[in-house]
This record gives sequence, C-alpha cells and structure tokens, in this order.
Amino acid sequence: MPLQQQIFALIVSALVFVVVVDMVRRRRLREEYSVLWLATSVIMFVLVFRYEWLVDLTALIGAELPTTTLFLCSIIFLLLLSVQFCIKISRLTDQLKNLSQENALMRQEIESLARSSLAIPGGQLTSGDSFNAEGNPGNHPRPSPQA
Repeated sequence: MPLQQQIFALIVSALVFVVVVDMVRRRRLREEYSVLWLATSVIMFVLVFRYEWLVDLTALIGAELPTTTLFLCSIIFLLLLSVQFCIKISRLTDQLKNLSQENALMRQEIESLARSSLAIPGGQLTSGDSFNAEGNPGNHPRPSPQA
C-alpha cells in the first residue's frame, strides 16, 4: 500500500475511534452501539500495518483485489448494523405495546373508580365522557387513537 494511502487510512481510523469515544463520553452514543464502530476502526488500523493480512484474506475468499475484500467487509458491516437496529426496534415495539396495554388498563380502572365514587346527578356516564386530572368528570375530548 502506498505511503499516502497508509497515512490517509490511519487518519480516518484514528478519527473514527476518537469521535466514537467522544460521543460515548458525551452520552450522544450509547455503548452498545459503539462496539461495532470501535471494532471497525481498530480493524482498519491493524490492516494498515498488516496489509499482507488483507491480501491473504482476499486470496482466501477468492477475490481479485483487496479493494473488493474491503467492499465486501463494508457490506457485512452494514448488514450487522442493520441487524443490531432490527433487534433494538423489536424490543422497543414490544415495550410500546406493553406500555399501551398497561395505560389502557389503568385508564379503565381510573374511570371505573371514578364512576363508583362519584355521584353524578342527572344520569349515567357514557363511554364518551372523560375525566380531568383530578378524576372529576369533564367535557375533555378523548384523544383519538392513532394508527
């Protein structure tokens, strides 16, 4: 690898490493997401000094050029990143479903407690009635469910 390319690759890998560590330190990036980025920057750094490893890996997978191997590795990196995000989205979807169900149950319990404890002159509550923050009936429109 030419010296100019080595210097550029070293600067990029060091910059990625420093930026990721700084983002974790400032709590702009969580540790669980930083592992993949830090590992990538370390691998880039090592491959600059051990270019023959990249050449050997290229021969092992049957590629013609080391750049093809780097391109394949970048696709694998993006695939791993996508899987990591899919796992996180799945967890968040389950949490959102559970919180929505708990919210509906608590709302139902609050409304039933308010019905049983309040004597409302002139009639019964209907399903469209709502309660304010103190649990008193009011004419506050119920928010429409979002799709």
